[in-house]
Amino acid sequence: MFARVTHIQAKPEKLGEVVALYTDSVLPVLQQLHGFKGTFLLTDPDTGKGMSITLWETQADRQAGDSDAALHGPIVEVMPLLAAPPLVQGYDAISVA
Repeated sequence: MFARVTHIQAKPEKLGEVVALYTDSVLPVLQQLHGFKGTFLLTDPDTGKGMSITLWETQADRQAGDSDAALHGPIVEVMPLLAAPPLVQGYDAISVA
């Protein structure tokens, strides 16, 4: 399994809007992508920091998800809510439990 981790820093008081955009616009797109296995959205309301972790069946699926055109709209919508550009990283996901 493979993971994409996206770190964000929301503008003050905008984290709720970022979460709503993720659940309403990003998640439905992710659920339609080949190889998508699930996601976690981690947030810290005190700092405005957040992290999404998406899980993918193969590295090719994760890489295809990185550039899927259907995600372009939600990404454009979220950018004005952020204090800095998101940091995106790919990882091998190893289950140890």
